[in-house]
Amino acid sequence: MEREKTSKKLENLKGKLLIFGGVYSNLQALEVLLEIAEEEGIPASNMICTGDIVGYCAQPNECLELIKEKKIKSIAGNVEIQLREEQEDCGCDFTDGGRCDIFSKNWYAYAQQKLDPKFIPWLKEMPDFLEFTYAGKKTRVVHGSFHHTSEFIFKSTGWSKKAKNFKDSDAELIIAGHSGLPFYDNQEGSLWINPGVIGMPANDGETDVWFGILDDENGDLSFEFLNYEYDYELASSLMLENNLPKTYAETLKTGIWDNCEILPEAETHNQGKAIEF
Repeated sequence: MEREKTSKKLENLKGKLLIFGGVYSNLQALEVLLEIAEEEGIPASNMICTGDIVGYCAQPNECLELIKEKKIKSIAGNVEIQLREEQEDCGCDFTDGGRCDIFSKNWYAYAQQKLDPKFIPWLKEMPDFLEFTYAGKKTRVVHGSFHHTSEFIFKSTGWSKKAKNFKDSDAELIIAGHSGLPFYDNQEGSLWINPGVIGMPANDGETDVWFGILDDENGDLSFEFLNYEYDYELASSLMLENNLPKTYAETLKTGIWDNCEILPEAETHNQGKAIEF
């Protein structure tokens, strides 16, 4: 029987919103993001995480502690769901026997072993969705998609699939995560935004990581994608010290993913190319 999904309704949000996803246990990247938020004058109450706080890197507990301590709004990514339900894999729906599947058995087992049990009750409280109104738009925060937590939605994904998400979730703005690449798609009065992830580079050959800022100045919605530097050398070395996948540790330093298994043809073609909006 499929688990019943939960949605948390928030009061309407105002002012700048900082949206991000995929911390992936990368404490060094998270700490810099918090510094950026402070510089931008964005309080933690206006920060939203699209899930997967835990992932490939070496410091899951430290990242969970920061998100919890700061009271940053977060939905449950597939990793949080799997950890709180004591499942044996990360729930990413990777192809069996593929490189992502093989590596995930390593990093997920590490995260599961390291996870402090004190976080389990909090992880169980994380909703699958957030709902609120922003700049007059009905907004829904999802991980992969409204229909499937682990569904990979990209810029090149057909609009008909995205349109069904808007219809079924009764949303005009969807903020999503999971795919690892920042993009937006704006059609038929509906806007899909994925701010990217901060725990891994965006397969563009750069070590910077990505997030987004929404603004409702004058009641109109505007948004921008931003990238930033952090101590990727330290994050990479900590992965190696803890026997996490060497190729993922190398990705932090090269900006190139080990493989493009999850990517459609268009996104695969863009590997190593600068991201422009």
